[in-house]
Amino acid sequence: MSTSEIDHKYRTLATIWFILLLSQFMFLGVVFAIKGEVFQPDLTQPLLGSEPVIVAMFAVLAVTNFFLSFVFRKRSIDQAVAEQKISYVQTGLVIGCALCESISILGVVLAVVFSYPYFYAWFALGVIGIFLHFPRRKDLLAATYQQR
Repeated sequence: MSTSEIDHKYRTLATIWFILLLSQFMFLGVVFAIKGEVFQPDLTQPLLGSEPVIVAMFAVLAVTNFFLSFVFRKRSIDQAVAEQKISYVQTGLVIGCALCESISILGVVLAVVFSYPYFYAWFALGVIGIFLHFPRRKDLLAATYQQR
């Protein structure tokens, strides 16, 4: 695979990553449109809100998804290198970012359904996860080293 093909694939991965990052802010827009009053939180409420069991379960699920996103991405990249299939690098990026996006969706549910005032913590974790999944050119190079 030529350098220009790798550069094209890298630009494609960066575009996919950027769109998935922007979708996080779309979720915030949805929350604002549906339930704008949660953006003026009452910080006197307890940390776990009025539904502590649900908030705790969502927190555990969010942290689990955060770590699983890195496990699945690493596994996909390792498979891309072993089988020399560059498409697995893209699969790993999409899976990793999708798991981080699911964290933000949990934040949407907390905000819209439960009016949880600290829902933005889920958004922050989701955005941080997607930032950490920024595509790396070295993964593409490793997945094509035998083809060059």
